[in-house]
Amino acid sequence: MIWLYRFLFPPLMLLASPYYLRRMLRRGGYGPGFSQRFGATPTLPARRQGVRRIWIQAVSVGEMLAIGPLLEALLARGDIELYLTTTTSTGYKLACERYATKVAAIAYFPIDSWFFSSRVWRKVKPDLVILTEGERWPEHIRQASSRGVPVVCVNARMSDRGFARMRGFRSAVLSLFGGVSRWLPCSLQDAERLVELGFPAERITPTGNIKLDVTIAPLSETERARLRAELGFPERGLIFLGSSTWPGEEAAMLEAFRAARVKGLAVTLLLVPRHAERRAEVRVLLEGSGLRFHFRSTGVAAGPVDVAVGDTTGELRKLTQLADLVFVGKSLPPHHEGQTPIEAAAIGKAIVFGPKLSNFREISRDLSACGAAVHVVDAEGLAEVACQLLSDPARCQVMGKAAQTWHHTNQGAIGRTVAAVRAELGLVH
Repeated sequence: MIWLYRFLFPPLMLLASPYYLRRMLRRGGYGPGFSQRFGATPTLPARRQGVRRIWIQAVSVGEMLAIGPLLEALLARGDIELYLTTTTSTGYKLACERYATKVAAIAYFPIDSWFFSSRVWRKVKPDLVILTEGERWPEHIRQASSRGVPVVCVNARMSDRGFARMRGFRSAVLSLFGGVSRWLPCSLQDAERLVELGFPAERITPTGNIKLDVTIAPLSETERARLRAELGFPERGLIFLGSSTWPGEEAAMLEAFRAARVKGLAVTLLLVPRHAERRAEVRVLLEGSGLRFHFRSTGVAAGPVDVAVGDTTGELRKLTQLADLVFVGKSLPPHHEGQTPIEAAAIGKAIVFGPKLSNFREISRDLSACGAAVHVVDAEGLAEVACQLLSDPARCQVMGKAAQTWHHTNQGAIGRTVAAVRAELGLVH
């Protein structure tokens, strides 16, 4: 099957390249390091005796933020060094900002064809490979297998759509991904799906979600006041946050915001689109709204605003700390996969999301069950629930405390993940 993949991948890549090139141009920042996608690598330090080299691939910003505690834990004993790759320009920028002094090198992940992948493998020579979440690259996995290098999929998850597709092609899936040595799924449901696809149960060890182990440094009162002023928000008043919103959800947030204002609530709206390059689309929406607005990427707000847009990278955790109520994006129809509600829960915020978060089904269910979150069916339901919660700050505080309690109770995935990785390397101490 790998030979069929190798044969089909190049022409399919060429057919898809106009779409991906447009996305890259729109997002920007892909000039530096572009050759690394074709097999070039940054200069790596000489191998040290007794130190194992792990190649970690984390696709974008969310995964880069999530692996921070994992990197710290892996490096703690001094017998491991890390080669870190990513796929997006925003992920690369964040990696350089946060991890440049901690890892051996940072690079873009190569195109998953035999020539480019094997070229990087000959230079990096890792002792183990880590793939995060939904990252599964057949050629990369085959290069590892052919060299006897273990592959560990950490925080492994499988969306409803991906599972449905794979279930129809089980033999091909097992052939292409059978080289994975250890699956560390982030939930029991993901573990069950891997077993159903035919992967050996003895290679599957549920470890929990590593994102639950992320520690978010709280803002001081001075920092909070400064950030509010920079956004154009008043010193006091409620803030309603749209966290990682997708197309259509900004309009729904605006309607909920208007409904709250009609009820006399002193509330401002903070929108953080999942993709910052959608800022032009969001601007068109706001220009027709009659509201005062400000985009974070343009600097400090010149005066008071009704709506601020956090169209910058890596600031969501900080902005979330200002919120009184958080709507989790990619959850209103037609979207259903959901962005992560974990960070809002860790910070202790009342949460609202759409009817389905298929990528976080167990987490959203648990948050609802403990009273930390409320499901809504559609945009009208969002407006109704938002008004109810924003009118009742005491309830929002109770929900936020329930969210933090849930978060603290479910931590520990990093320790279990590190133990499994070290075991694969034969480092049992």
